Amino acid sequence: MNPILSFAEYTALNEGTYPAWVKVTVGAMVLKVRNLSARIERENDPVKQNRLIAQQNKLLAYVGGLGVAISTSDKQLMGKLHFS
Repeated sequence: MNPILSFAEYTALNEGTYPAWVKVTVGAMVLKVRNLSARIERENDPVKQNRLIAQQNKLLAYVGGLGVAISTSDKQLMGKLHFS
């Protein structure tokens, strides 16, 4: 099993031709998703839980869009996601 990389190690990876902003953006989004997961688990109010889940889903959709843009080498989509 591979050890978990530190954020500095992750952003220094030279695999593929991913722009640095993609690595930083995905890293930040993963941290936000983890934070939201913890907040959802701690929240007792179902309405607040649903709002947190909605935020989490938006972040996950964005990360998914980046994944599609990178795997298909769609520079136009990557540009749209970069500035949205």
